[in-house]
Order: sequence, then C-alpha cells, then structure tokens
Amino acid sequence: MAKTLIGEVVSTKMKKTVVVKVERKFRHPLYEKVISRNKKYKAHNEDLKLKEGDIVKIIETRPRSKDKHFIVLENLSN
Repeated sequence: MAKTLIGEVVSTKMKKTVVVKVERKFRHPLYEKVISRNKKYKAHNEDLKLKEGDIVKIIETRPRSKDKHFIVLENLSN
C-alpha cells in the first residue's frame, strides 16, 4: 500500500517539482507532551499550477529522480 501524506507547499522554484512540508504530531512516551515534527518531501507536479502555501495530498510512487519518490495527487486548498 502506498503512503499518502497531507502537507503544505513550501517551494515551487524547481521545474515540475514542489517541496511539501508534512507535520506529524505525537505524544512523548515519558512526558506525555504533544510534540510536532516536520519533514520535507520533494513531489512531482506536472501541471505547475500550485503556489506556496497550498495544502496538497501526495502519494508515494516509484522513484522519479534521486530525491523524488512522491507525486502530487490533489490540491486540497481550493
């Protein structure tokens, strides 16, 4: 099953590629405090209609390049 993530577009400066920041929240095992961690993923975007700040859904796919293993599935900020 392919991994599906939801995140925010932080960069659109590359051709056919966007950088998506995915935030995950979890509870610390000992201190029980909610902690948030961020990770950036490069995702393939063919139509180039996204802009920074858009919320998108990305899905895991075969490697498109050295770093790019996700594609943009849909824009959720409409």
